[in-house]
Amino acid sequence: MGVVDWGERDGSGSQSRLGLPNQGGLILVSGPSRSGKSRWAEHLADSSGLPVTYLATGADRPGDIAWQQRVRLHRQRRPSHWTTLEVGGDLEAALEDRRSGPPMSSGLGHGQGELTLPIPIPGGAQPQDQAELPSVRSGVAAPGPADGTHLLLIDSLGTWLAHHLALEESAWLQRQERLLRALAQQRSPVVLVCEEVGWGVVPPTAIGGLFRDRSGSLQQQLMAQAAAAWLVVQGRALNLMALGEPVPPA
Repeated sequence: MGVVDWGERDGSGSQSRLGLPNQGGLILVSGPSRSGKSRWAEHLADSSGLPVTYLATGADRPGDIAWQQRVRLHRQRRPSHWTTLEVGGDLEAALEDRRSGPPMSSGLGHGQGELTLPIPIPGGAQPQDQAELPSVRSGVAAPGPADGTHLLLIDSLGTWLAHHLALEESAWLQRQERLLRALAQQRSPVVLVCEEVGWGVVPPTAIGGLFRDRSGSLQQQLMAQAAAAWLVVQGRALNLMALGEPVPPA
């Protein structure tokens, strides 16, 4: 297949150098609510030509009809041949299992029904969607050789974070570090969907402010280790590596 424009940081314009689907790299796709970020992430994953494992981090929310409808639309939109695993707040454990275990497979589509998985499901996780991620502590994550089997699509960072808002700061920092480490150890391409929050509206609650601050801080750390990044606004995807300059560290 042709070269996929991942929007990689390559120093020479908008064209990607990830190109080959058997190279690793963390690709961030962020945007506000209803911007089209999940659809763009799905487009990148589908264009890679690789089998896709989708990791869903959202809570069940059985009493929330609007949320259930949103989840249903996401499931219906996914290609039937994608593998799905619902990991909830246990994303790090799922990534750690993916690092050393074989790719999971299933004949089921759209994340519906029960999956028979060849590796143990992390504690608290349930079958629905799965994906993999890479990262480093500073600078750009150098795309490395992947095992050539799966691309990981994670949707989303914000719904994973929401599981851990009750943690005290020290416990949160440990959880965050574990996630960053798990991402850094992935060898397959990883597309990670992130929510953009705090664009001018001050949250009226303390927990809303905490979500905004933790999300913004974590996304900056992820950007420092990403090979590619997109900002999706009003249904348009902007290549941040081509358009933006890094902000000096504090």
